[in-house]
Amino acid sequence: MREGWGRLIVGLGLTALSTHTLANNEKPTNLAVGMAVDQQLSVVVELDNQYRFIIGNQGGAFDYIAKRGQFDIEEPISWYVGIGGWGEWDGDFGARVPLGVSYQVSQGWQVYGQVQPELNMHRGWELEVGAALGAKYHF
Repeated sequence: MREGWGRLIVGLGLTALSTHTLANNEKPTNLAVGMAVDQQLSVVVELDNQYRFIIGNQGGAFDYIAKRGQFDIEEPISWYVGIGGWGEWDGDFGARVPLGVSYQVSQGWQVYGQVQPELNMHRGWELEVGAALGAKYHF
């Protein structure tokens, strides 16, 4: 049962991605793969600059990046806001709202940091705050 929540979150994310792809009759065009400290040490896969899958030592998560924008400065720094869900291998699970910034280091390489208010729904409802740091390479 404990591993079930992480599988559920990943399964919902894959379902959302495949529904989007089938509805638009297209394949995801932008793939990014990287590492992050999110669910402890994690692998990050991002598709179409909107669908972020995280699998780590502590659990899994899926984020839908709903809005992106650029800061009005010369540096290649952007912001994003998303909505997602997470599950830990110990049974905790919930929803989260990632609020982040990303920096384009060089062609293809990007680093990001985010804070996310989290609603833990495992044993009642408890509001928490999480954070993540990561690096991705866009293909």
